Amino acid sequence: MRRMSLIAVTGFVAAGLSLSACGSDSLSTSPGGAGTSAGSTAAGGGVDQALAAKVPAKLKSAGKIVVGTDPTYAPNEMLATDGKTVEGWDVALFDAVAAKLGLKTEYVPAGFPTIILGVTGGKYDIGVSSFTINPERKKEVNMVSYYSAGTQWIVAKGNPEKVAIDDACGKSIGAQKGTVQAEDLAARSKKCTDAGKPGITQVIQTGQDQVTADVASGKTAAMLADSPVGLYAVQQTGTLEALGDIYDSAPYGYVVPKNQTDFANLLVEALKAAKADGSYEAALKKYAVEAGAIDNFAVNP
Repeated sequence: MRRMSLIAVTGFVAAGLSLSACGSDSLSTSPGGAGTSAGSTAAGGGVDQALAAKVPAKLKSAGKIVVGTDPTYAPNEMLATDGKTVEGWDVALFDAVAAKLGLKTEYVPAGFPTIILGVTGGKYDIGVSSFTINPERKKEVNMVSYYSAGTQWIVAKGNPEKVAIDDACGKSIGAQKGTVQAEDLAARSKKCTDAGKPGITQVIQTGQDQVTADVASGKTAAMLADSPVGLYAVQQTGTLEALGDIYDSAPYGYVVPKNQTDFANLLVEALKAAKADGSYEAALKKYAVEAGAIDNFAVNP
C-alpha cells in the first residue's frame, strides 16, 4: 500500500491541479472546517434504515464518523484546490458506505504512519487511507476489505536510468514512509548487498507527493506506489511511465478498532448495499479505477 498531494509546490503537482477538480460532485465531500471535510448523507442513494439501526450508539448520537486519512495519495485521497477539502475515490466510496448507515463523514488529515495509532487510541472512529490488509495490521485492528491494488514501479519516460525492477542495485528509488513499498524496497536493497552489489539508495518520504515529485524532477530514478496512485501520476504528468507489471495485489481495508468487530461487520453490510445500488461502482468509475473493484467484502480476510 501507498501514496501526491495536489497542494505541493512542485511543477509536477501544480500540473495536476486541473485534474483534481474531478472530485467534486454528489459522491465527494463538501467543505468542512480547516483541514477536514464533512460528507453528505445524500451520497450513495440514501440511508438503509435496517443498517442504520445497527450503528453503535456513540456514532448514532454524533451523527457522523470521524475518519483519519492521509490526503497525499491521489487519486485515492487528496486535497482539493481549496487546500482543505479531502476528496478522491476512496473518499467518495466511503461517503457512500457511511450514507447507508445514516452518517456524515468528517475527514481529518494525518500522517499515514500515525493513523492506525489514532484509531486504536480513539482519536478517529475509523481509518480510510488505502491501507493494504496484512497480518501485522490485523494484529492491531480489524480490517474490512473493499478494493484490490498492487505495487507499480514508475520511472521517467524512456527509463533514462535503465532501472530494472529485479536489479535496481545502486539506484536511487523512492517510496512513502510506512508503506509496503518501503518494506519492499528495503528487502530488495538487502538482496543487493547480500550479493555483494551496491545497495539501493532508498529515498523514503513522509508523503507520496514528495515521492512523486522526486521521480518527476530526476532526484530518484524510480518510485514504487500502489497501482492506482502510480498510474494516476503517469496520467497527470505526461512525463512518467509505468515500468513492468503490477505485482503483489492485495485488498485495501478500512481500519476499525479491534474491539469493534460488530461495527466492522456492519461496514461489510454497508459495502454490499452500496454495491447493490451502484454507488460503489460510481465512486470508482469517476476516477477510472474500477479495475480494482471487488465483491467479496469481509472482515480480516
